[in-house]
Formats: sequence, C-alpha cells, structure tokens
Amino acid sequence: FRFVRSSPMPPKKKVKTSGDAPKALPKPTADGLSAQELIEEGYGLTYNDILLLPGFIDFPANRVNTDCRVSRNIQLKTPFVSSPMDTVTEHQMAIAMAQLGGIGILHNNNTAEEQAEMVRKVKRFRSGFIDDPVVLTPDCTVLDVLDQKKKNGFCGYPVTDTGKLGGQLLGIVTSRDIDLLPEKDYGRKVSTVMTPKESLIVGKEGLNLEAAQDMLKASKKGKLPIVNESFELVAIISKSDLKKEQSFPLASLDKNNQLLVGAAVSTHPDDRERCLLCAQAGVDLIVIDSSQGNSTYQIEMIKWIKAKLPQLEVVAGNVVTQEQAHNLIEAGCDGLRIGMGSGSICITQEVCAVGRPQGTAVYRVASYATKCGIPCIADGGISNVGHIIKACALGANCVMMGSMLAGTTESPGEYFYDERGQRLKRYRGMGSIAAMKKSSQSSKRYFSEKADIKVAQGVDGTVADKGSVHTFVPYVLKGLQHGCQDAGTVSLDVLRERGLDGSLRFERRSPSAQAEGGVHGLASYEKRLFWKVGSE
Repeated sequence: FRFVRSSPMPPKKKVKTSGDAPKALPKPTADGLSAQELIEEGYGLTYNDILLLPGFIDFPANRVNTDCRVSRNIQLKTPFVSSPMDTVTEHQMAIAMAQLGGIGILHNNNTAEEQAEMVRKVKRFRSGFIDDPVVLTPDCTVLDVLDQKKKNGFCGYPVTDTGKLGGQLLGIVTSRDIDLLPEKDYGRKVSTVMTPKESLIVGKEGLNLEAAQDMLKASKKGKLPIVNESFELVAIISKSDLKKEQSFPLASLDKNNQLLVGAAVSTHPDDRERCLLCAQAGVDLIVIDSSQGNSTYQIEMIKWIKAKLPQLEVVAGNVVTQEQAHNLIEAGCDGLRIGMGSGSICITQEVCAVGRPQGTAVYRVASYATKCGIPCIADGGISNVGHIIKACALGANCVMMGSMLAGTTESPGEYFYDERGQRLKRYRGMGSIAAMKKSSQSSKRYFSEKADIKVAQGVDGTVADKGSVHTFVPYVLKGLQHGCQDAGTVSLDVLRERGLDGSLRFERRSPSAQAEGGVHGLASYEKRLFWKVGSE
C-alpha cells in the first residue's frame, strides 16, 4: 500500500445568512426623477404618464392638512374648485362646494343679472350678521310673505316702518304666524299676524357675533334682530346658520361668516357691467374665463377690475406656458388657471392644434408662478383622486373639476335614463355648439361671438349619476389624504414644495405600466370607489 500525505484542509469560510446584518448597510441609490428632470426629458406628459414614488410614513392619514390658497388672499380648507360650466356650477353647486371647504365658480352663460342673483343666493344661504336682509312693511300681506318664502327658500322676515334696513323695527313674521291661516286670510296685513316688537328678544348694536349667537341659543328663537339705540334695525342673525356651522366645520367663509363664491366673466368690455353687478351681490373671486388667456383683452380686463374693484381677487387664464403666466401676473392677477385642451369635453387641441399636455403645463407654469407668490389652479384632465394628487405634486395649489362633479345632484339639469336604464345628466363643454346656441357669452370665451360660422371647441355628452356632492367630495378628500400619506407628506403645502424643490421623486410610466396599475386579469369585477361605515 502506498500512503500519500495530504495537505492540511483550508479553514471553512463562514457563509452569510439573511439574518446576519453587515455592520454598515450600503447606501441606497437614488430612485426616480425629480419633476424638473421628468419634464425636461422633452415629452409632453399627462397625469397618467407619471407616478409618485412612496415616501416615509410617520403620521395617520387624517392628520394630513389640506389647506391651500385659490388666490393671493383667499384660503380654502380643501383644494376643490368647481368649474364655471353651465352643466356644473350654479348656486346649488357653489353652496355645496363652499360648505365642504372648497369654492364654486358660477358660470356666465347667462345674463349678468341672473349670475348676480346666483351670487346673492349663495351669500344668503349662510350668514353671520345679515346686513342686507329681506325686510317687509306692515302693509305687506300674508300672500307677500308666502311669495318671499317661495322665492328665497325660508320664512322669517323683520318688519319695519319703511320696509328697509334702518327703519324702526315693528316685529317679525315667521312660518309659525302664517302656516295655519286659511287661504281666505292671505290678504291680511302682516301687522295683524306678526310677532310684535314688545315680544321680541333683540341684540344691541356693537354686540360681537359670538355673543349674539349665545343670545340666539338662549332665546330658542329662529331669528335675533340687532337694533341700535333708536330701535332701528341694523342687522339680523339666524338659527339656521348656527346649525350649518356645526354641520360643516370646513366651510369656506368670508369675514362676514358668509360662504365664499366666485363668478366667471369674459374678456369682453360688456362684462365690466357683469363684474359690477356680481361685486354688488357680494362675490369674492372673479375668474376671467378664456381658453387662451395671453391676450391684450385679458390684460385690459385684469387692470380694469383691479382699478375699479380692488376688493376682488382675480384669477386669470387659461395658460400653459411661463410666458403666458408672466404677462398675466405682470398685469396684476391674484391667481392663475392652468390648462388648454385637456378637459374630457374639450377638443381645442384637436381643432386648433394648440395647447399642452396637462402634467407638463402644470409644472412649467406653477414652478414660475410660485416664485411670484401667485397660486395656481390646475384646470382639466382631472378624472380621479390620483390626478388631484399628481396635480398638487407638480405645483398646483388646487384643482378645478368639471366632469368629476357633473352628474351630481347639485349640478344643473334634470336626470334621465338611457335605453339600458342608466341614470344620466347632460354634460357639455362651454365651446360646444349647444352651449354657444344658449348664449353668446360662451362664444366670447373663444373670441368668436361675432363669427358667422361657430367652430366648436367642445362636445355635448352625458355622465352617469354620481349622487350628492356631500357624499362624493368627502370621499375625494379622504383619498387625497391617503395619497399624501403614501407620499410621506403631511400636508398639501409640503407635497407641492417637495414636488417643486426636487425631493419628491417621480417615474414615467410606459403604456404597459399604466395597464398594470389599473384593474386587470379579471373575468369580471365590481368597482366601488368608497363605502361609508354604517351604510349598506
């Protein structure tokens, strides 16, 4: 036998397992792109083309602060603005939006008087001290009271000797005084049925709102008249407003505790009278409604409004480039509206070959306007909660919604059913033939009011019933808070700031990535956007 001496065995190397952490973790490489890097790739990007990368979560979703500015001096609790379209925003929508922390912009496809009346309806819906109440004379009849109730939607009117604010308070007539009267008594004078001044509880002029509200609560009455030393009526407060205050803690309010409201006007000189009437009615915000805002007409309108009505905030637009924004900011606007041809019912890009994909437009304009201290409204292309988050991440302060709110209970128009039994409402662009036929105001938006041939820049369609704004918007708000949480931003301001300074990271999505990010691979499914605890 031959013995061979073997060499010594080398020491065994310790095999690392997943549980053995190294002393120092390697530094992760940067993920994604900044918004600036994304946009400077040179492609026009829509909201669907991009996605935010997640951040670090150390707070619950309900802590996300959604306060924002819609203009230089107007603050909102939620970033929601309803579009000035005649199938989206009249006074019912404006009231609901303001109650929920946003603001409604009343459309101008009507007469100036009709629009001003809608402003008044919003302002009268909720007030602190009502300094322009409906006042009756003692010679008015019960029928007059019923007519006012039908017109204004409430019953409870002070009676003065002159029938005006500032007259001697004689009494108050309410539903309790007239509801049980037979029809034959409708000709009776209110002086014979009203609650006389001797039985009234009144507040003295100089009383602050909180103290006046405490008096109203203690009195258990529906109205509290405010009088001066001569017992002349100077204001009134209402119990219904106290109820609204408790029900809508996010409500957008002016200094008089009334709901905020905006109104759209065109650049046409005729609409200067419209501005004056809306200002007299109490409007807070004027939105100059033009598909292409970079014009001498709009610059002249901005300067006129700021000179004649300096108390009003002016949002100008629409714009999609920094050059457009520069001209309107230089003219004195208080806010900008961004978007051209990106709305679901808009065909401006198709017909005129002018516009810009909305994601790119929002970032380019907002990054410039922010340096000037001017808030921006992203207008168009918003069809889901994710789009709102992306718009704010690209620099928008708030978003304007048309199709998302069309079809709700509060939008104008009647519901109808199609052949499949689906409940629908009409929804149309302000550049559609149907809108232009209704009023020449719609044509002014496109500088074509005198044209023999009207070229449509919008379509007329239908949208499905979405239920009430009071149910739908809280879902949108909650989704927005969850999106901010996933991005690691505790407020909309932080989301916007991080998007503009480059610390928020984005990624461009391929068509297949977009398909992967939606529902796929199912034979059938039910898509319910939200469920409220306690409902079926």
